[in-house]
Amino acid sequence: MTPDSSPDLLALHAVRITGFADTPVLARRYGLDPAETKEALLDAEARGWVAHTSFAGDGGWSLTERGRAENERQLAAELARVGGAEEVQAVYRAFLPLNGRLRKACTDWQLRPAAGDRLATNDHSDPAWDAAVLRELAAVGHALTPLADRLGNVLTRLRGYDTRFTAALTRARAGDGAWVDRTDVDSCHRVWFELHEDLIATLGLDRNAHP
Repeated sequence: MTPDSSPDLLALHAVRITGFADTPVLARRYGLDPAETKEALLDAEARGWVAHTSFAGDGGWSLTERGRAENERQLAAELARVGGAEEVQAVYRAFLPLNGRLRKACTDWQLRPAAGDRLATNDHSDPAWDAAVLRELAAVGHALTPLADRLGNVLTRLRGYDTRFTAALTRARAGDGAWVDRTDVDSCHRVWFELHEDLIATLGLDRNAHP
């Protein structure tokens, strides 16, 4: 049976990979009880690991530097406990070439070079161009599936990235291009960003050194 992570770890880690979100969103990320998640976050706030801020009526939690360090400490201990470091490292090495392809596909979705302007915005008037991008995203998603299976066999919390990516791509291919790259929905780009952040956090790597 694949090991589960503790609710306290998941609440703190949800803040890390989500970036900034309020309690209900963080609880949903790992299917946690909202009340228990709130208590875990308030405890983390008392320890100086997270901070809650509000702006223009919206509020959310974010990690402090101490919280980031604590999150990585917990993840390292968890990975050591299950003996999964080598497998996650191997998956990360296989992930990196796909990451380059995903980034290029998202760039091609946003930009379509034109005569005299190689940074011209893609106005999505060329269906062949967009179809090629969607085919590349589908190929990336296909390659992600076996990697996601391997991660899911290490820890339950690492499951689901492939199905979320496929769900976003399905909506994009049905005509809603927002599901390729928007950050306010569970788009292909957002799912991929979270996966990248999850791998980096789990392995204790520096994102700036591992683009």
